[in-house]
Formats: sequence, structure tokens, C-alpha cells
Amino acid sequence: MSDLRQPPEQQSAPVPEHPTGHGHGDDGDGQSSPVGRLAATVERLRQEVRAAQAEADGRALIELAKGILVERLGCGPAQASRQLAELTAQAGVTPLEFAVEVINQASRDRMSEVTSAFLAATASADLPDGHAPDGHSSAVRLRTAESGALAADDTQAVADSLLEHALTPLGAEAVAIWALGADGSLSLAGSAGFSSAEAGRWRHVPPGVTTVARRGLTERTGEWVRSLSETGLPSIGQHHHPDGGRVAVPAGTGGRIHGVLEIAWPTPLEPPPPPIVRQIEALAELCGHSLETYTLEYPDGAPDPGVLPDVSELMDLADGLHDPALVLVPHLGPDGHLVDFRIHHVNSRFLDPAGRPRGAVNGALLLEAYPMAAGHSELFERIERVYATGEPFRAHRMRLTALVDDVPLAAVADINVTRHGGSVLLIWRIEDETARLASLLQHAQRLGRIGGFEENLLTGEITWNGQLYHLYGRPVSDVPVPLEELPAHAHPDDAVAIGRFLRTVLHQRRPASTAFRLQRPDGVTRHIRVVAEPVLDSSGQLYMLRGAYQDISAHHWTEVALAATRDQLAHTEQEASERNRLTLQLQHAIMPPTRAPLEVPGLDVAVRYRPAETQHLVGGDWYDAVVLPSRLVLLCVGDVAGHGIEAATSMVVLRNALRGLAVTGAGPGQLLSWLNMVAHHLTGAVTATAVCALYDPKDNTLRWARAGHLPPVLVRGSEAAPLPLVTGLLLGAVPEATYEEHEVQLAVDDTLLLYTDGLIERRDRSVEESLAQFLTVARAVPPTLDQQLDRLLTHSRSDTDDDTCIVGIRVA
Repeated sequence: MSDLRQPPEQQSAPVPEHPTGHGHGDDGDGQSSPVGRLAATVERLRQEVRAAQAEADGRALIELAKGILVERLGCGPAQASRQLAELTAQAGVTPLEFAVEVINQASRDRMSEVTSAFLAATASADLPDGHAPDGHSSAVRLRTAESGALAADDTQAVADSLLEHALTPLGAEAVAIWALGADGSLSLAGSAGFSSAEAGRWRHVPPGVTTVARRGLTERTGEWVRSLSETGLPSIGQHHHPDGGRVAVPAGTGGRIHGVLEIAWPTPLEPPPPPIVRQIEALAELCGHSLETYTLEYPDGAPDPGVLPDVSELMDLADGLHDPALVLVPHLGPDGHLVDFRIHHVNSRFLDPAGRPRGAVNGALLLEAYPMAAGHSELFERIERVYATGEPFRAHRMRLTALVDDVPLAAVADINVTRHGGSVLLIWRIEDETARLASLLQHAQRLGRIGGFEENLLTGEITWNGQLYHLYGRPVSDVPVPLEELPAHAHPDDAVAIGRFLRTVLHQRRPASTAFRLQRPDGVTRHIRVVAEPVLDSSGQLYMLRGAYQDISAHHWTEVALAATRDQLAHTEQEASERNRLTLQLQHAIMPPTRAPLEVPGLDVAVRYRPAETQHLVGGDWYDAVVLPSRLVLLCVGDVAGHGIEAATSMVVLRNALRGLAVTGAGPGQLLSWLNMVAHHLTGAVTATAVCALYDPKDNTLRWARAGHLPPVLVRGSEAAPLPLVTGLLLGAVPEATYEEHEVQLAVDDTLLLYTDGLIERRDRSVEESLAQFLTVARAVPPTLDQQLDRLLTHSRSDTDDDTCIVGIRVA
């Protein structure tokens, strides 16, 4: 991992290689050969040049410190030199380190802040011991890099100085200085550590191409990349160390970004401490000063397209615009940073949201004239961004707010902000409320299919809007139709209604409206509603008519369809009501809710029938309890699938068939087999469930069978349980079926209950859970059987709105 905090003495310096591959320290005859001696001489001269350059940079800083002492002490150069030597000896540092300290105390610039922070971090162990460079040496490196950059003839020399003096000690291997063009392009103004071929390939980056350097423009703090391969972004030198770290920081001065400083590390980059971050930002600002004077050279000598008109030419441009325009120039604070923009010029088309004249705004600071620009609209930030990057900004319907006597006055405008040289052109087009409302009305008329007219009765001049021509099916070049001629264009059957409408408007002079059928020249008939009002002059005479036509064809045909649907629904409801009434009457005629008690010695018999709560759910539940000629008692309940009159008629067939078959003396199983044939063959293949039982009063025995129905429940003492489940398929499912019989011996006070599923069935519970709740209620045995059946109906928790039958017997 790259460590930005590695001291210079821990950085590994490259060892020059002998052309033959042997190092200069070989014990062989490499040094004695001609080539070896030549390489040694070249290396010695290179080191001497570097030492001379370092000495020159250091001498420049010492001479600058002497000049500061001359100014501060009011002495001559010789005395300042002696004073510097004495103070250096007292401080116990080198002359160069003390000279840098003098410069830092005197300048109080960004570089001084960085070196002071570095010294404080070193002292407070923010940079761990053994990993942090000495604070004095860091200050010397930064000032040396600054001195070399300021003395450099071009940005290439600046890049060389930054890499040698400031970035190599931080572990960086290469640096690139990018100049930002007026069109958003990036040009490689200088680089160090990259090969000449690589720098040539990256000479120009067109606008819109996303690179690490361009990412650095979008954020104030720049782009800090741990590993270049993790981002997938292209960048200079990306194939040399694809996993290396990158930093791209905006390089600007006075609030304006002139380019980007991009630094490359050979290995992944860990998050640096704040002092290192501030050091890199200070180097980026140093690059900004160099880029401020940078101009792009063209082979044909063409002028730099980034050179834009000066302020006077921009003022002329603003005066030629038809929209309000302001020419803004940057206003810098004492520290050289951008704090505001001064309104240098306001064109003649200027329109202030608060209604102020040009003189009240011209020459003022932008935030003083429009303090709300720094609020929610973010206008000031947008202008600041345009000035910094040169990228234009456009917005539709942005809110402009001005404060007048602490009262905010707002307007909506389209905004256009562009940078021209060192100035900014702000153009706004305040939305005209009248034009906006007219456009809104036009769209409303189009959507509502409304056409307006105005008719001057004195001059005969008639005005139609475009929508009315469209309603009439006429081209706009046709002569409008006077209101009095309306009957000639309408269906003859509407003449009476139109005549009444015209009399009200023209003679009674009152507003009126009517609907009619417009017959267009293309043969299409449209349903139209017209409304008009008379306009009277000061003497009360009618001189103008104005009104509107609306195409209500869709509404008319919708009303026609709704009326037909209402009639059809009313007819259907009447038929359904009549069917339900007949079904209910049929059901009640056959099975009344209660019936007279059945007279059987030693046996109490009771029945209950509860119809469905909703009439359209009239179903096919049925019951029967009758004494047969054999003195046996027939007990049965059943449920035909479905609802309505079909289910009710099928129920009647099955009930009467079972009663007729029972006189044959057959058992319950045989009776259900015959009833299955009736259901399958004779009633339209209906399906049903049923329980059939025969009770013998002589020995209190009960034989029973079931066809897909719930078994009867036997209540004995305080216990209640269903009878054993015997097999039996539901009625009508197959042509022939066999049904198993079961016999049970009843005792005195035993109660047997036969019921349909409407008594227990719930939508949110299983049949087993519902049956368990029913058995709990059945265990309580009131004094009479009628009371017990009423109690079962009262405590029923069924929620299916189905009809219900109960047949109960109690042995006396």
C-alpha cells in the first residue's frame, strides 16, 4: 500500500544501471571500460546539475528571507545577512529551513497554513512517529517546489518541480497538470513521471469524456481513488500501474477553476491524513496560478479559442439581446477567494422581479441586490459553478426572488448563465403572466373542445378562434357564420330550441344556452352546446355578442348509453326480483320456517328452517319428517348445489321423490341409491347431499345413511358427538351408487340432530373447527326440543349467508 506519510529518507531512489546491465559499483572492469567511464561521467554531471538546481532554489528562498528581514528590521542587505546567520545558529537549524520559517511568518498564505498544520500534526503525533516526515523538511520541500514553479517558464517545468520537491517524498511516481478549455475539454499542459509517448497520447481529452481528471472537476475536494482498476475510469498512465492510487484536485484561483492536478501512485492509496490533503490542495492552487497564464498553442498559429471577449465586448453583446441580461465580474475577498459577483452592467431590456429600475441594481453586488439567490433556488451556486468550470447552465422556470423592504417578491423565469473570459453573462426571461394565462386558456379550450366567438352587430365583424373553425369543419380562411344564421347549419328538428335561444339573447337581451345538432359541410353531425351573452353600450343598446360553442358529442352518446343501460338494469332487476319472490314463495310453501309438531308416541320431533339473509341466495336446502304407513318415522335433510329457482325446483323434485320412494319399505341406503338415479337422470344432472334416517318407535332404533352430507349429531347426557362416518357419494355424481347403512340404539332423553352446512360453515375456519364449536353449543340441553333448536340457530356463527335446515328428535 502507498503511504503518503513516508519520510523522504525512507523513499527508495532508483539506482542508475550500466548500459551493459552492471551497476556502477561493480568490482569488475565495467568502470575501466570506455562505456563505463562515459556512463559514470553522465551520472556525475546529472547529479551536479540537480545539486545546482537545488542550490539555486535554496538560494532564492534565502535571498527572499533576507529581503523580508530588510523590510522588517529597516536595515541593509549585509546586516540582514548577518542577522539571518545569527538567528539560524540560535535556532539550531539549517539556513534554508530558517529562511522558509521567515517566509511563512511573513506571507501568511495558503502554503504557510499547510506547513503550520504539518508542524502541529507532527508535534501532536497526528502523523505517527517513524512514518511522518520532519515538519521543517516538509516546509522546505513545499517552498522549494513553489519557488521552482514560480520560476518555471512553462507548466512542464512546474510539473517537474512539483514531482521532484513535493510529490516524490510522498511516494508519488508521476504527476499531470491539465488545463481546462472553454468548451470543457482538458489539455495536458505539463507532466512528469510519464513517458513521452504516453503524454502524447493524452495530449487532449474532448468534452464529455469521463476520466479521473474530469471527475476531479465535479467535486470541490477532488477525486481520491484508492485503486485505478476499481473505478474502471481511463486515465494517463493507466497501463503502467493499473492498481495504483490516483488523486485529482481542481486547480484554481479566485474561485475560478483553470484545470486539474492529477497525481499517480504505483500502489493502492490509503486515505491520507488531513495535513497531507491540505498539502496537495496547496499544490493544486499553485498549479492554478501557473495555469492562469497558460495558453494553448496551435501549429498553424490560430488564436486560442479559449480567449474570449473582454468586458466591454461582453457589454455590447448584452445590449444586443432582447432579454434582460447582467454582466457579472468576480468580487474577491481579502484572501483572494471568490465571495460574490459585482453587477458590472445591466442592458436596456432589464426587467427586475421587484420592479426596481436599472440604476438600483447596476454596480451592486449580486448577493446584495438579490440576497435570495443564495437560498433554495441555488442561483448563486450555479453562477459560481459556471465561473469556476466554464460549463454553461440553463434552467426552465426557475424562481427569482428579490427582497424589497424585507418583503420577498418572486417571479418565474428561464435562466441562462455562461462564462466569457473572466466575466459571467446572466440572462433571464421572466414569464409573462398574460401570455401564460392565454396559453393555458388555449390548451383548456382544445382539451374541452370549446371554440369562442365575438360578433360586433354594428360593424358586422365576427371573430372566431381556431378551435371554433375546427368544430364547424371549416378552414380558417372561411367567413365566420353569424349567430342569427345558426338554424341553417343545424338539424331541422332543433329549430324550435335554437329559435328560443336566439330570442332570449337578441330580443330579451339575456344570456342563454341550448344544445343542437350541427351539420357540418363534410357530412358529419356533431352534438354542440352553445352559450352566448349580449353586450350593451352605455345607452343600453345591444352592440356585441360573445360566447362559446362546445362539442358535447361524446357526452351525449355517453348519456344515451347510460340511459339504455339504466333501463336494461331496471328491467333485469325487476326480473330478478320476481324470480326471487317466486322462489321464496315456493320454498316457504314446501318448507315453512316452523311446522306443526309430528305426533309420534314416545318421540318429540321438531324442525327449523332459516332462509338466506340475501334474497338472491335463495338455495336448495330441504328437510322432511313424516310417519310412514309402516309406522316408521322418515327423517331427512338435504342440500342441492347452487341457488335460485333452479336449485329450489330441484329440491322439490328430490324431496317429493324420497317421500314417494319411502312408502316401499326400503332401507335408507336403498332409498339414497334410488334418489341418486333420480338426481342423475331425471332433473338435469343436478348434484346434492342428503342424510336419510328411519326411526322405529317400537325398539328405539335408528337406521341411517348419508350421501356426501355431514353425519347426524347424537346428544346423550352432557356429551355431544357425530355418529360414525359411513361411506356415501353425493347424489347425482354418477349414474349408480351404493350407500352404506348404520344402526344406532337410542335411549330415553337422547337427542338426535340432522342439519345442513349453513348452520356451521364459516369462510375463515375449517369444517372441523366449526363442527367443534357446534358440538359445544349442542351439549347444553334445554328442557324442550324446540328450545334446543332455537338455541342452536341463535348461537350459530355461520357467515356464509346460506339457508339452514335442522331436524331434531328426542326420545321421551
